[in-house]
Amino acid sequence: MSAYTYGPARGSSATTFRLWAPGAEAVQLMLEGPDLRESGPMEPHEGGWHEVRVPDAVPGTRYRFRVGDLLVPDPASRLQDGDAVDGCSVVVDHGRFAWRNQAWRGRPWHEAVIYELNVGAFSPEASYEGVRMRLPHFVALGVTAIELMPLADFQGSRNWGYDGVLPYAPDETYGTPDELKRLIDDAHGHGLMVFLDVVYNHFGPEGNYLHAYAPAFFTDRFETPWGAAIDFSRREVRDFFAENAIYWLEEYRFDGLRFDAVHAIQDDSEKHILSEIAERVRAHFRDSGRHIHLVLENDDNAARFLGPQQFVAQWNDDFHHACHILLSSEGGGYYGEYAQRPLRHLERILREGFAWQGEVSPFRGRTRGEDTGRLSPLAFVNFLQNHDQIGNRAFGDRIATLASPQALRTMMSVLCLQPSPILLFMGEEWQSRRPYLFYCDFTGDLAQAVRDGRRREFASFPAFSNPQAQRRIPDPLAPETFAASRLDWNERETQDHPFWEAETTRLLRLRQRHVMPRAARFGRPTVELPGPELLIAGWRTDDGDSLTLVLNMSHQEADLPSIHEGKLISVSRPGTATGLHDDGRIPAVTAAWFLTAADEIAAVDVETVFG
Repeated sequence: MSAYTYGPARGSSATTFRLWAPGAEAVQLMLEGPDLRESGPMEPHEGGWHEVRVPDAVPGTRYRFRVGDLLVPDPASRLQDGDAVDGCSVVVDHGRFAWRNQAWRGRPWHEAVIYELNVGAFSPEASYEGVRMRLPHFVALGVTAIELMPLADFQGSRNWGYDGVLPYAPDETYGTPDELKRLIDDAHGHGLMVFLDVVYNHFGPEGNYLHAYAPAFFTDRFETPWGAAIDFSRREVRDFFAENAIYWLEEYRFDGLRFDAVHAIQDDSEKHILSEIAERVRAHFRDSGRHIHLVLENDDNAARFLGPQQFVAQWNDDFHHACHILLSSEGGGYYGEYAQRPLRHLERILREGFAWQGEVSPFRGRTRGEDTGRLSPLAFVNFLQNHDQIGNRAFGDRIATLASPQALRTMMSVLCLQPSPILLFMGEEWQSRRPYLFYCDFTGDLAQAVRDGRRREFASFPAFSNPQAQRRIPDPLAPETFAASRLDWNERETQDHPFWEAETTRLLRLRQRHVMPRAARFGRPTVELPGPELLIAGWRTDDGDSLTLVLNMSHQEADLPSIHEGKLISVSRPGTATGLHDDGRIPAVTAAWFLTAADEIAAVDVETVFG
């Protein structure tokens, strides 16, 4: 029998179908063949469960449930026939796939260099195969993990993934379950981890029928931006999501999960659902020998969820926001609370992880964050770009269109060589200038509601204060909006893009050689601001190795402070291989990195460092 409460359970001679429908008096299983046929009424069980055992329901069998006059898919469907969220679910046998890299156990967290991508927009193939055929690109670049934006089945043929309604069913727009497994298996063969973004804070707006037969899945005690809140006080609801996390890690062998916007998960249970999910995942894989990594996105900066036995790290928006201001000088919206002395915010972020640790956030009008005193630098995933920070801009602008090349080169150096895990967004390695826009594929009234909502979202910005300006915002429903967001792999061969890809590769090779072997041994850094636009950060290991950053963000050269020992291993401005130490000067808008480790320094290639 299946280890999962929800979804079809394949036995040796039959398949058992179950549905939690506490709001339904009767449920029937409808098997789809040449004609729709009933298997007979499902037997009601205690707690609102309905169950039936079917001897001839082999893998590939299509089915739905009849609840009154409504035909609904399985909320834990493993696959939807024809990629229709309101169509038939399909019985899947996960045991049939022949995994080739059985010995793969993953990689330790301190080696994480993550590449976030949307399968549909990453390649012209818009498929798992399009990602799989480019695995050598990631290896050559220096990436160690790819992170797929959500795959849960969504309405239509194009979506960021955060409108999924069937969390157990990978959307067939991108390929079959076996093709997804083949991508993950081959990635493991290349030494790459694969992470999946999961959404447990809401269901998408089309294709979710839980309200009709399981209203207890939701509660009006809380509110969310997307409608009724999920009721995590119910054991059945907690099992649905905890088992979903285990399902992706077990059946598809993902190496980790990124939990989307968990600040929108509201749970006042004695044990928060996030803690329970982490606990159950850790227990399930305790004896497997696998590295399993659970990562949060949490605007609340709730440090209590972070730790080796809970969530290994959190996406660090604070790092992004401070760096974005240093690169672009933008100060609107949530950037406003970083706009004054952004380098001072960066100083605290490098030293302690979060910029906000219980202080009142001017943008939110309430306290934000918790003390990070017990956390190491490994608890924070730093980045300059991701899908949100690009796609939630009206025109999907990437940072390469907003920053000067020298400033961007400097901040890429800071990102790639500081010891916290890092994340790149697809195309960032060559500093793509193609936008990444918000897109989806709804129809009818819902499509118009999404279109209007997108325009209202920017109405408070002066540039979009009138309807005519709002109409310039790309239509998220238009196919050309999605087409504009897809990576152009020919772009990387033109203009200055080859330089940027070479520069990213250089930095990631330096990271692999000098930072990764020490990252797990670095303690919290000492960070100081000897001048208003000058920052020095130093990380040390217990055995005396040290890594030091000197960052000058002013537009004038500055005296290089004494930083004790160390050989220069990287500088973000070419032609400055000398004069950067002791009594020298550091050029304007430049990051210089120094390392103390005699056994490594002798082999450093000056061309690699300064090329």
